[in-house]
Amino acid sequence: MSNLPIKVHHLNQSRSTRVIWLLEELNMPYEIVYHERDAQTRLAPKSLNKVHPLSKAPVIEHNGMLISESGAIVEYILDQSIDNSLRPEAGTAEYYRYLEWLHFAEGSLALPVITRMLMGMEERDGQKPLDGYIAKELNLDLSYIDVTLNSQRYFAGEQFSAADIMMAISLEIATQIGLVNDRPNISRFLANMQGRAAYQKAREFG
Repeated sequence: MSNLPIKVHHLNQSRSTRVIWLLEELNMPYEIVYHERDAQTRLAPKSLNKVHPLSKAPVIEHNGMLISESGAIVEYILDQSIDNSLRPEAGTAEYYRYLEWLHFAEGSLALPVITRMLMGMEERDGQKPLDGYIAKELNLDLSYIDVTLNSQRYFAGEQFSAADIMMAISLEIATQIGLVNDRPNISRFLANMQGRAAYQKAREFG
C-alpha cells in the first residue's frame, strides 16, 4: 500500500464529491484538482478531457494508474486503506448487500434520477414519450430504497459502509429535484449522512 496521495479530479456539481468523502472517512492523503463546468453549457471543461477521454468525473490518479467510474474508484481506495471498517468482510451477507447497493447507486438509480433532472432543464410542451417510463422506474427504485431503510439503518445492514456514500450522493440529487419528499426513511438516512464530519469536509472542499 502506497503512502502517496491520491489525486482526485473533481468537477463542480458532480458525483465526484463521494470520492473526497470516502477519503476523508478513511483519513487517507489526497489532493484535489478542480475542474469547472462551462457556465453556459454546464459541460465539463477541456482540462478534464486532457485527463480522461470520457471527460467525466470522478477520475483518480495513483501509483501510475488512471481510474474512472465511482464504484471502481471506491473499491480501489478501500484496497489501499488499512481501515477495513467501510467494507464488510467478504463472503458475509452484509458484504453482498454492500456490493448490491454499491452498484445500485450508478447501475439502477442514477439513470432515472439524472434523466429527470435533465428533463427539468429543457423547455417542454406537454408530456414526452419517456415521462411515464422514468416515473415508473423512479417510483420502483425509491420505494425499494425506502422500504430497505425502514428495516435497517444503513444499506449493508447496521454498520456504515462505502455503499452508503455511493447511495447518499445519488439520493441527494433526487432530493434536490423534489423526488423524495414523501420518503421519510430516505430523508432520515440523508440527514444522518449529512451530519458526518467527513461528509461536511467533502462538501467544503468539493
